Amino acid sequence: MNNILDVKTPGQGQALALKSDYGLEHHGLSNLHQVYWNLPTEALYEEIAFRREGIISHLGSMVVHTGAKTGRSANDKFVVREAAHEQNVWWGQYNRPFSTDKFVDLFARLQGYLQGRDLFVQDCFAGADPDYRLPVRIITENAWQSFFARNMFLKPQSLDEYRRHVPDFTVIAVPSFLGFPQVDATPTGTFIVLSFEQRLVIIGGTAYAGEIKKSIFTVLNYLLPLQGVMPMHCSANVGKAGDVAIFFGLSGTGKTTLSADPLRGLIGDDEHGWSDNGVFNFEAGCYAKVIQLSATAEPQIFACTRRFGTILENVVYDPVTRHIDLDDERITENTRASYPLEYIDNAVPEKRGPHPKNIVLLTCDASGVMPPIARLSPEQTLYQFISGYTSKLAGTEAGLGKEPEITFSTCFGGPFMVHHPYKYAELLKRKIERYGVNCWLVNTGWIGGPYGVGKRISIKHTRTLLNAALSGKLAKVEYKTDPIFGFQVPQSCEDVPVSVLNPSESWADKAQYMQRYRSLANRFIENFKKFADGCPPEVVKAGPKSAMEVEAAKK
Repeated sequence: MNNILDVKTPGQGQALALKSDYGLEHHGLSNLHQVYWNLPTEALYEEIAFRREGIISHLGSMVVHTGAKTGRSANDKFVVREAAHEQNVWWGQYNRPFSTDKFVDLFARLQGYLQGRDLFVQDCFAGADPDYRLPVRIITENAWQSFFARNMFLKPQSLDEYRRHVPDFTVIAVPSFLGFPQVDATPTGTFIVLSFEQRLVIIGGTAYAGEIKKSIFTVLNYLLPLQGVMPMHCSANVGKAGDVAIFFGLSGTGKTTLSADPLRGLIGDDEHGWSDNGVFNFEAGCYAKVIQLSATAEPQIFACTRRFGTILENVVYDPVTRHIDLDDERITENTRASYPLEYIDNAVPEKRGPHPKNIVLLTCDASGVMPPIARLSPEQTLYQFISGYTSKLAGTEAGLGKEPEITFSTCFGGPFMVHHPYKYAELLKRKIERYGVNCWLVNTGWIGGPYGVGKRISIKHTRTLLNAALSGKLAKVEYKTDPIFGFQVPQSCEDVPVSVLNPSESWADKAQYMQRYRSLANRFIENFKKFADGCPPEVVKAGPKSAMEVEAAKK
């Protein structure tokens, strides 16, 4: 906000109460109007309402709109090419190089733009394991984005800790500042540029808050593997016996929904690390998709949308009654809720757990051919992990239409992986072998036909299958080897129809089913060619068989 009239705002009186001794001048930010340091949630509510950045809905959640950008701008994300780090970076589709000189110039323009303006700062940490937590600073133009950072990251616990906070990495998010493509070499006015040398991320041209959290996730995906820690785009929960399960998956596959199980403790819903100490959450909050959220199927997350302290992004509301409508997708299908983890009744306060007993790879198969659950060998797990198959759902990223789009996002989080995929797969392999982990592939997509013909697998059936897998019940049933993918498919599970367990049974045209299945297998084979040179032969062979190989095996 450019407060040129010097209007006194609600939080001005406490703006410096939690100020760090490490000031913004260390980031090259000077001649600012007012800096609001580490405002608590209540004060941020007042600032957001005063600045008309959002409205308070019925029952107290804060509703904000992110403007034109309602999802991540994957094509506008860059990594600065720097001599000390470039050998570690897997350059290409996800890690687009940005020149050092252009970064210096772009940041200088941003520093000039911020003079005379108000800024909000949240000093916090990423990582609940004290051995690996990263001190971060989130500097934002908007009060509501500061609120988001306060929800999503771990907070200092004392005045002295705030005062002594020195960030190892800083994010500066200024939605109103646009890149100039002819000068900055950015494709559009939107940019997310990460410099490992400067320990800095700068974001402009987008108010979508997911860019802030995923920027820090990208940083951790670079730093932690160098320390032997596995960073994971996954949710995690723990049973009463201390059995941890982790759920890898892209947005829309059910990570948040399936991990919020009332019978298990929630460690976290999206980002975790796996160290020699066990599993730990990177974050302090959840960032859940809420379009068409059901009070019946997802009661805990649904309840969070109606609580003070929750931010609702791009959710439609009645301007008179302030009632929200989670079914209305007129703004975007990627409606989001950001809320503290402790809003989930069975959240684990420490945000940590022992080594996993089960790994679940989640996919949303829009082809309607994958089984709802399959047991994987360690080699098949690595193949599926590196492949990262799913269907992108509308709204998650800019440019997606209504129709789900088949995609392979390596490590179930390609846009956030900085090293070569096998760097992460090798870490995962060591941990699976060391701790004897059971591995599963779970499909939350369609059965009875592809998207538009079949229907989505019910959450009830998915939960039943998961509970059977995590409890050990699925270890006692008969399995059948899938002829194309080679994984083991259970032939029975209490309360789950055979037509769900074996998707071919739910297709009217079995020949069309097999044609679709072979087509998907060919997509896997083609996609994996780009990783084959960097992977051991046993992992390459753990993928699906081509039609010729299947016919040869029959003979």
